[in-house]
Amino acid sequence: MLVVVALLVLPLIASSAWGRQVWGGLAPAWPGGGYGFAATVGATVPLAPAAMIAPLIRIGWSRSKAGVLGWAAAALPGLAWCEANVFVIDASFRPKFRSDWDASCYARGGSCWVNVHYPFIWAVGLVTTLTMSAVLVVLIVKYVAKDDTADFGRDDVPSLAAT
Repeated sequence: MLVVVALLVLPLIASSAWGRQVWGGLAPAWPGGGYGFAATVGATVPLAPAAMIAPLIRIGWSRSKAGVLGWAAAALPGLAWCEANVFVIDASFRPKFRSDWDASCYARGGSCWVNVHYPFIWAVGLVTTLTMSAVLVVLIVKYVAKDDTADFGRDDVPSLAAT
């Protein structure tokens, strides 16, 4: 339970500590500026959970514990990637109450500053996330279809000419 709470709280702490540096320094210098950065982050949003889940699918629970621990360790970079995405996205959210939109919010890299300089950043991130999700689904479907045809070759399927 403590691990789950830590995984939820760590990106929030990181966004308050380093969010200004990411959106105020890194994003404007990114190719395409803040919108290019949002597109990059949006494209990685569906890839990060895939990088975390792919090793976990390979776990053979009935085999050795070392193998289970190895595949679980292989999922940790995907988990860190997910946490980094949450951190970057959270750093761009404005405070809920307008009374919290003070001078520090409008300072370079602050969440209000991000939304003033890049007002449609949410749309860019959402469109790239949906596009990359669709591409990922198509690739998974093609991979599964390729595995199905490998299991059942053409020799196993009776042809209409033979009947």
